Amino acid sequence: MATTMKFMVALSLIGLMTQLCMSQGGHIYPQFYDHSCPKAKDIVKSIVSQAVAKEARMAASLLRLHFHDCFVKGCDASVLLDSNGKIVSEKGSNPNKNSLRGFEVIDQIKAALEHECPQTVSCADIVTLAARDSTVLAGGPYWDVPLGRRDSLGASISGSNHDIPAPNDTLSTIITKFKLQHLDIVDLVALSGGHTIGMSRCTSFRQRLYNQSGNGLADSTLAESFAMQLRSGCPRSGSDNNLFVLDQVSPTKFDNFYFKNILYGKGLLSSDEILFTKSGQTMALVKLYAENNEAFAEQFAKSMIKMGNISPLTGNEGQIRKNCRLCLLSSVFYFFFNILLGFQLKCWL
Repeated sequence: MATTMKFMVALSLIGLMTQLCMSQGGHIYPQFYDHSCPKAKDIVKSIVSQAVAKEARMAASLLRLHFHDCFVKGCDASVLLDSNGKIVSEKGSNPNKNSLRGFEVIDQIKAALEHECPQTVSCADIVTLAARDSTVLAGGPYWDVPLGRRDSLGASISGSNHDIPAPNDTLSTIITKFKLQHLDIVDLVALSGGHTIGMSRCTSFRQRLYNQSGNGLADSTLAESFAMQLRSGCPRSGSDNNLFVLDQVSPTKFDNFYFKNILYGKGLLSSDEILFTKSGQTMALVKLYAENNEAFAEQFAKSMIKMGNISPLTGNEGQIRKNCRLCLLSSVFYFFFNILLGFQLKCWL
C-alpha cells in the first residue's frame, strides 16, 4: 500500500514537472507584462536607479551580468543560480569568480516584484531590463526590451568557462564565440563599447604589461605612458583584484570615449585594443564609433536587443522562479522526492 502510494505521488509529480518543463512555444515582446504586472518596468527602473545612485559602478555591473547570462545557454538567468544539489553555479567560473556583481540588486527587484505580482516576472527579464535601465542611467541609449523570457532549470559552469569571451582571447576566438550566439562583427564591436563604463581587475590585463607574447615584453600596441601608469598599481605578481577603470576619460558615462581611447593605444584589455590592430573590418568600426557617438549608441541598442534574444525560454519552457538564486522545482518538491520517495529531485533534468 505504501509502495503504491509512493508510486502514485511520483507519477503525479512527474506529470506536473512535465507540464512545467515542456515547451509549448511563445514569443517575447515589450508589452508582455502590461496586464499581468503593469508596474513591473517601473519597479525595476526605480530599484536600479537607487542602486546606481548609491554606486555608479553598479550600472556596468548589471550590464555585464546580462552579457554573462546570455552567452551561456541563452538569456535565462542561469547565472543567478547558487550551487544547490546537482546544480554547480556559474558564479564560480573563471570569468565570474570574484568578479561578477549585482546579484543583491536583482534579489531586491525580485522581492519587490513578488510582492506586487507573485510568480509573474521572470529573473531573466529582470536582468535584461536592469541592463537597459543601467545603460540609460549612465547616459546611454534607450531601447524597448522584448519580454516574456522564462528562467532556466539549471546552470552550466562549463559553458560559462568556455563560451564567454575572455580578455586575452585572440580576435578570431572572440569572433567565433560571438558567431556561436548568432552575433556578427558589427555586434561584437558595438557590444564591446559597453566597456565605456565599469572597471577591470589587474589580473585581467597584467599579461599586457609584462609578457604579452611570451618574450618578457609589454604589448607593443599599448601606449607606453599608459603602461607605466598601469604598472604602478598592477605589479608582476600580487594585487590581482586591484581595480582600474576601463575608460580613463569618462569612466561612469556611457559615451564613445572607449573607442577614442583605443585609437591611441589606451584600450585597457587586450580584447579591446585588438579591435583596432588585428582586423581592417573591426578597425573601421572602431573609427566610425570614435567619430560618431550617435552611430555607436544606435548600433549598441540594436545589438543589445539581438543579444537579449539569444535562445530565450518561452511558453511553458523553464519556470518563473520565486527566488532568483534557487530553482523552483528543487525548493518545492525536495521534501517529496528526498524524504517521502527516498531520492533527490534534480532541478537540471
